[in-house]
Amino acid sequence: MAERSTAAVDVADTSGEEPLTAKAGKATDDGAKAEKVSGRDTDVARTDETRAADEAQPPELHSGHKLARRYRLEECVTRLDGFSSWRAVDEKLRRAVGVHILPADHPRARPVLSAARSSALLGDPRFVQVLDAVEENDLVYVVHEWLPDATELATHLANGPLEPHEAYQLVSQVSQAMAAAHREGLAHLRITPSSVLRTESGQYRIRGLAVMAALRGITCEHPQRTDTEAIGALLYAALTQRWPYENDAHGLTGLPKGVGLIAPDQVRAGVHRGLSELAMRALINDGATASRQEQPCTTPEELSKAVAAMPRIRPPETAFTTPPPYQRTGYQQGSYRQAASHNAQPGRPTQAIATPPPPLQSRTGRALKWSVSALLIAALGLGSWQLADTLLKREKDQDAPGNSQSHGGSKKKKPSGPLAIQSATEFSPLASAFSGNQASNATDGNPSTAWVTGRFQGWANFGNLPARKDGSGIVIDLGSAKDVSGVEVTMYRPGQTVEVLAAAPSASNPTALSDFSRRLSKPAKAGEKLTVKLDKAVKARYVLVHITELPSDGVSDWFRGGISEIKVTG
Repeated sequence: MAERSTAAVDVADTSGEEPLTAKAGKATDDGAKAEKVSGRDTDVARTDETRAADEAQPPELHSGHKLARRYRLEECVTRLDGFSSWRAVDEKLRRAVGVHILPADHPRARPVLSAARSSALLGDPRFVQVLDAVEENDLVYVVHEWLPDATELATHLANGPLEPHEAYQLVSQVSQAMAAAHREGLAHLRITPSSVLRTESGQYRIRGLAVMAALRGITCEHPQRTDTEAIGALLYAALTQRWPYENDAHGLTGLPKGVGLIAPDQVRAGVHRGLSELAMRALINDGATASRQEQPCTTPEELSKAVAAMPRIRPPETAFTTPPPYQRTGYQQGSYRQAASHNAQPGRPTQAIATPPPPLQSRTGRALKWSVSALLIAALGLGSWQLADTLLKREKDQDAPGNSQSHGGSKKKKPSGPLAIQSATEFSPLASAFSGNQASNATDGNPSTAWVTGRFQGWANFGNLPARKDGSGIVIDLGSAKDVSGVEVTMYRPGQTVEVLAAAPSASNPTALSDFSRRLSKPAKAGEKLTVKLDKAVKARYVLVHITELPSDGVSDWFRGGISEIKVTG
């Protein structure tokens, strides 16, 4: 049950009303009209096909059932509108996953498949990733990540409002993620405290991108405005522990009836004013804001820019416990410090102080003292002579000609540091570039931007095409030949086979694979990062991060890779 409360299973949340201003659009691809959301109440317009969806029963599945001889169902989390959501185990990779299952003849099956595959192509780690989307044996199922270390935002809000720094991180990360999704044409339409997860490292991840709306049959005419208002509702709840509408929802109490939408700093004392105004700018999209001076935010892009323009909110200071005051021990206080008794009453008995032994005054004692003193003087003299001799030998060794090496025989290494990168170009010697204009994304210092390859079906080695047999990657130009001691690469997706090569110092504008004759690392599968440290620096101007095999892009039998960031150290 603990896993169930924290896992990233994107289930249909039936608690509370929708905090969105989306209106029902045209019928979805399957002819079923969408759920109409107004922000105050929820009206569902049903046709014959939507009634068929309601009457459709989820497939008769049970714990232990296997899909594709791989995904073993463990626990049913939700049964709703003819579909079911499960916690399952991927027996091939030995990891927990979440699975949505619909009958193939369900009116929303096709939109769900399309939404899942579109979401998988985004590949943004700020979203819970879709791992597979399959139609098989009269079933349609979508497999996605399960995050046992993540907790729903609703759970955090049940314990009280968030600190200003944590609320700032929430609205910043969620707005940036949704801005990236909308740039790719994807919307969520159902962002709630249950669809936002916080990991143990403090990162927020969004589940159900596009898929949740498809499962529920939700569409709207203004998706960006809808998602922006939903983010504003999350920020409002994080600041006040209240839902910004009259109805209770998601375990939160709504606002008093008849008072309208009031700013968070008027609901609860001590709310950060800048965040309060930001929540109102995202929530009130009819031209009115909390101060009536700032323009409302109608898209996640505008909201993320407004967050970035705010003064930085620092995390709370760590509280330190004051140590207890110093207490003297009974030995230090001593019985001899007792005050004398008054009124002729005897005080506490004084302990007798032991008499020290007499000094060595006899002839034997004096001889013993002189002997010990002589031994000590001799030992000190011998030690001083040995120390001086060692220092003189070391100075002679250092002054000797040609002896520039350290005692261990290795040269002293200069402290390493990042080298300036003049330019980055895509390595595509035998065919046209995938994304030549995005090569600079791998050196802009921003891991959220990346250079990405094309997609290939059926083959991890770039489709097994003759024009791609030399692979692809990024060529780094340092401007001049410099001593390279290491390379650090942040991969766009783990599982890529990568090697690092360098051209000769005299090379000028190398383009072919044969031009990079010096190998800095062997081909190996990389994780999230690839770190190369050289025992001896290599003089080079051009460095190639060479990709030879691509990982799965989350959709069965399709492959794609890329590079997010490259740093070269000298």
